[in-house]
Amino acid sequence: MTSPHAVFSLFPSILHDSSTIWSIDSIPLRPPCHPRKSVSSQTRKNPKTPLTRTLHTSLISLYKSSRTFLFSLSVFELRSLPSIYPSFVKMATKRSVGTLKEAELKGKRVFVRVDLNVPLDDNLNITDDTRIRAAVPTIKYLTGYGAKVILSSHLGRPKGVTPKYSLKPLVPRLSELLGTQVKIADDSIGEEVEKLVAQIPEGGVLLLENVRFHKEEEKNDPEFAKKLASLADLYVNDAFGTAHRAHASTEGVAKYLKPSVAGFLMQKELDYLVGAVSNPKKPFAAIVGGSKVSSKIGVIESLLEKVDILLLGGGMIFTFYKAQGYAVGSSLVEEDKLDLATTLIEKAKAKGVSLLLPTDVVIADKFAADANDKIVPASSIPDGWMGLDIGPDSIKTFNEALDKSQTIIWNGPMGVFEFDKFAAGTEAIAKKLAEVSGKGVTTIIGGGDSVAAVEKVGLADKMSHISTGGGASLELLEGKPLPGVLALDDA
Repeated sequence: MTSPHAVFSLFPSILHDSSTIWSIDSIPLRPPCHPRKSVSSQTRKNPKTPLTRTLHTSLISLYKSSRTFLFSLSVFELRSLPSIYPSFVKMATKRSVGTLKEAELKGKRVFVRVDLNVPLDDNLNITDDTRIRAAVPTIKYLTGYGAKVILSSHLGRPKGVTPKYSLKPLVPRLSELLGTQVKIADDSIGEEVEKLVAQIPEGGVLLLENVRFHKEEEKNDPEFAKKLASLADLYVNDAFGTAHRAHASTEGVAKYLKPSVAGFLMQKELDYLVGAVSNPKKPFAAIVGGSKVSSKIGVIESLLEKVDILLLGGGMIFTFYKAQGYAVGSSLVEEDKLDLATTLIEKAKAKGVSLLLPTDVVIADKFAADANDKIVPASSIPDGWMGLDIGPDSIKTFNEALDKSQTIIWNGPMGVFEFDKFAAGTEAIAKKLAEVSGKGVTTIIGGGDSVAAVEKVGLADKMSHISTGGGASLELLEGKPLPGVLALDDA
């Protein structure tokens, strides 16, 4: 068998060469691969020698020995590998909780990492229970088969034990949604926790206290991970929102519990964000907003490799405008990113991507809800005024582009939608996506403020998929590996 390391040596010269053509039966290699004894001299001399069975077998070996490498390739960095791309996506798929049945679950202690990081008001009342509701299907599946469920989550960013970040206020709502009384522990490890775990009945649920009350959690401390793992027999990660963090409860625990599988929410996130974007129905459009280019550089660069249409909005557009010599008034501009903006525009042209910037903007004389506002061409914002939303002509142009698309992913608002005067652009995009969703277009809301915007206009249920992960969604869109996913068992 060809050494996985020999196959690995083929990739650096190939992956970022868009002229390379791959096929299942004959894979042309250029330039000759790194000499290894396990790669025949004939292969090195003739770069067009078929490597069908050998390469396929070696890729599987490489995948098993280096999941991080292949997962990072499989998501968004294989534009030059179209014909074997589905195989990479399939190999990156993780085992789902749905493969576990009664024989494996009845009476077993299941450690479930969920994401219950929900917003609370000053009186510790839940203001948005989306993430709690998203965790319910996996929990109900497990309890339905008689598992003893141990839930672990974080809330906020506490520095040690902090009462306002306790998970206790979540128990009533969680119990209501599950239809069973959830008990909560005062800690996430220790003798008292172990006693409570021993008392969980079949089909019962115990919620551990905020796992980030222990600093060892975010340090991914092995001993802390072992203590968490000692509470259970197997592991389920359903916290996509923290999958980009290599923490003890998201990555470390999986080393000590088998099987370690993806929950239904995690699986759905991967199916959409990996599947729909890696093999989308064309034309494929992406809408990227937000205040700064710097926070979306990776996403934009990655999407330029995949999309047919890229629509930009939010505060970042003014950096692009200034780079083109436009007058931007007092609008937000990242001076150190002007060259980058120019480079991204040129890259879009070179790749044949239709990059749409707003042609008109809504400007304000101050950053406030009661500011004076008016609509002006994007090229001529007067001094003392700042752009806070895209204008009506831009909305029309964007909508026309979206009407032509079959797959759409949206990350980031078009303006300061928290202020009603400057919410029209964001709300218009949300309404258009809801409209085309009803016509069979795949619409994916990629986490963060986009989700809040869609929920604000009451259209969340109209979208194909709304991601629960802000940072995780961004990192996945950038093609970065997610530690919480890589740690799980392969399908």
